[in-house]
Amino acid sequence: MSGHPPPWKPTPTAPPVVDEPAPSAKMRWIARLGALLVRTLAATWRIRVIGDEGLRAEREAGRAIIITLWHGQMLPLLYQHRGEGVAILISEHRDGEIIARIATALGHRTVRGSTTRGAGRALLSMVRQVESGQDIAVTPDGPRGPAKSFAPGALIVAQRTGAAIIPATVVARSAWRLGSWDRFMIPRPFTRIVISYGAAAHVSAGDARAASSEAPRFQQLMEDAERAAATA
Repeated sequence: MSGHPPPWKPTPTAPPVVDEPAPSAKMRWIARLGALLVRTLAATWRIRVIGDEGLRAEREAGRAIIITLWHGQMLPLLYQHRGEGVAILISEHRDGEIIARIATALGHRTVRGSTTRGAGRALLSMVRQVESGQDIAVTPDGPRGPAKSFAPGALIVAQRTGAAIIPATVVARSAWRLGSWDRFMIPRPFTRIVISYGAAAHVSAGDARAASSEAPRFQQLMEDAERAAATA
């Protein structure tokens, strides 16, 4: 399969994004430059997509989805889903500001917060987005790790809304890695990238506490998707 984005669906009327500070002139400039650099770099990537049948089926049925991705693999997925209006939960930490601005420049919506700091407010906002028909994306190991450890925030949103979770992972043949906790991935020019999606999975629990107990199952789904990408 080619690296074209999954079928675009019109962005529904969603609740306004909350707590989105007005960008300074400097931040707008950094975001524009960052988005341009990402687009220029990403245009050289050789992207292969596998396992996206569940994602496509949910979208074709008109159902909002919750995409879960590891924080360190965010950049290729921001590009892959560019222009789709996915609402992405991004931390309010300073290092999240540039990512938020680049995501916006690539056609995403952003919700500022995390499932740890100010968790109730962030979760409520994400629930409202999904209930309005808006796709969302959550990094279950963000904003500070441990890396590739599935925290339960996305599961609580899924339990409250009934939306399917779609695991999304990335493997790049060659990439720069930042010295951050998540070893943030920046694939090198012209490298081969495999984006692997897992099957649509639902939270079966009847309440938020029980939903949290399903984290090991979804951790395994993420690991399975990454393993499929590594062997594709």
